[in-house]
Amino acid sequence: MRLYFYETHAGNSPIKRFIDGLPKEDQARFLEVVNEIEKQGLNATRVVFKPIEGKLWEIKFRSVRAGYRVFYILLEKDIMVWLHAFSKKTQKTPERELETARKRMKEVIS
Repeated sequence: MRLYFYETHAGNSPIKRFIDGLPKEDQARFLEVVNEIEKQGLNATRVVFKPIEGKLWEIKFRSVRAGYRVFYILLEKDIMVWLHAFSKKTQKTPERELETARKRMKEVIS
């Protein structure tokens, strides 16, 4: 699986910025997840893949300090684009997190 992080038109990656702002243990967990998905694709262990709506999917995983969610799309069966990452603090996914992912998904697809 080839995995890419969403980038703005200016070339900035909000996903990388989010991960860089996390404690070192959580950064290491993100790296483990990325490596596992690149090697095993959708058969990666210790993560959950869940459909959200249409082409938008979610990856769920835990780290030492928190639970994390990553919204993504598959452009092809072996090309994954991470659109948005956040720390999950409530049962229901906040609408603003979904809106961010939807907006980025439209940009990537067009």
